[in-house]
Amino acid sequence: MSESGKILLVTGGSRGIGAATCRLAAKAGYRIAVNYASNVRAAETVVAAIEAGGGEAVAVRGDIGSETDVLAMFEAVDARFGGLDALVNNAGVVDSLSRVDEMSFARLERMMRINVIGPMLCAREAVKRMSTRHGGKGRRRQSVFDRGEAWRGRSICRLRSLQERDQHLLCRPGA
Repeated sequence: MSESGKILLVTGGSRGIGAATCRLAAKAGYRIAVNYASNVRAAETVVAAIEAGGGEAVAVRGDIGSETDVLAMFEAVDARFGGLDALVNNAGVVDSLSRVDEMSFARLERMMRINVIGPMLCAREAVKRMSTRHGGKGRRRQSVFDRGEAWRGRSICRLRSLQERDQHLLCRPGA
């Protein structure tokens, strides 16, 4: 299935798994919005790599733990590409490993804001653009997580395929 011209937003797309997802999706034909929270240089490196390969990409700043930033991020994607066809909710934090009894309230609150509330805010905004109820194309392409398990303080994810009927991220230890 060709993904030519479809628009994909990858949260946390500037480094690691997110950057790899951006590059692979660009090779499949997606136009990419590379989200980053603070490291603009890393995001610009991903954008440059995509463009060097003949793809189209833009770096979009936004802390997904902030509703204001999420709204601005989606508005920037709308302004650049005119819509959205797919979302990969990849951004997340754990900070340093520590015992539960040593975690501060501020750390727990930050983790919940970025790892739980943020992806829901992004999903909400994506649905507003993709759902036929809101004038979207009715795409079935949303981030789908089979299973997420913590391994050494973070989920290790491997992109299974962007060219299958639906986009899947297979998450498991050691993937």
